Amino acid sequence: MSRPGRDDSPDRLYTLTGGRSRSDPGLFDLVTLVVAESDPAPGMQSEHVAILRMCRRPTAVVEIAAELGLPGGIVRIMLSDLLGTGRISARHPRPARATHRLPDPDILEQVLVGLRNL
Repeated sequence: MSRPGRDDSPDRLYTLTGGRSRSDPGLFDLVTLVVAESDPAPGMQSEHVAILRMCRRPTAVVEIAAELGLPGGIVRIMLSDLLGTGRISARHPRPARATHRLPDPDILEQVLVGLRNL
């Protein structure tokens, strides 16, 4: 069985995305974590099946693209399809808060000393 993503010809990529060249820009970025919400169904594209199997545990979009050997944009379109059918969920990274403060340097120093003493 050949690994998905081996043939990146334009025809193949066109077929994988149904001719679409862009996904909703707000849905997925490279660090969005994807989690499968269902098992693969008979007759699904092999790449969709591979994504669902990979995402049994939270997996970043960039990891999915690397494993499939496909461009990130193509993977985002495929993920949009799976999200639309409820087969996956997406967990976006939390944006940094303006009110978030860094830990007290004294506490960090104490932790570092404690780790060195182990």
